[in-house]
Amino acid sequence: MSGDGNVVRAAALDTASLSDALDRYGIIGQCYRIASRHPSFGMAGRAFTMICGPAATPPGTVGDYIDDVPEGHVVVIDNGGREDATIWGDILTEIAHRRGLAGTVIDGISRDVSLCRELGYPVFSRGHWMRTGKDRVQVERLDCIVTIGGARVAPGDILRGDADGVLVIPQNHEDAVLDAAEEIAGAEKKIRDAVRDGMRLDEARKQLGYHKLQSRS
Repeated sequence: MSGDGNVVRAAALDTASLSDALDRYGIIGQCYRIASRHPSFGMAGRAFTMICGPAATPPGTVGDYIDDVPEGHVVVIDNGGREDATIWGDILTEIAHRRGLAGTVIDGISRDVSLCRELGYPVFSRGHWMRTGKDRVQVERLDCIVTIGGARVAPGDILRGDADGVLVIPQNHEDAVLDAAEEIAGAEKKIRDAVRDGMRLDEARKQLGYHKLQSRS
């Protein structure tokens, strides 16, 4: 886990609370259809971004960047949602895990999911399939703004992923979003506690302002 204070705060929150906080500020940060390769996977870290595209002739590389990703960061790969060839597999998983990266997020697919599950290295993607990206896909640009599941991700933005999916918190909004998410998570805990103590759900929600928690600020 990164020593970055806001990354630590994000890691302590689930994506549901963070999603509601993004909605409060009208930020589209939920990465549509990007899901974990195992329900137990969770991650939080800052984005190391890249855009990939169809391979040239001769083809370029798909993984030589991996040793340059800072520890605790999330590899964020915009492969345009491509699902007929992978962009991530066991070699990259092993190196990323050994180097202490926080996880990988792909608008596209991965393969060799058995190893990421064995190591507990979090991979989030549109799916998985065995067909190699070698000679089909290549890295075009690093350290650039990308699109992941319809959400804009800039280098250094916070990525948070869990069993419900993955989202991005833009750097220039992260304090406000995290404050709101902590407020929302706290209010929902109080509602659950009140119901356990015998209060009606509608009354607990009314007292704790449930229906205004996600209202646009």
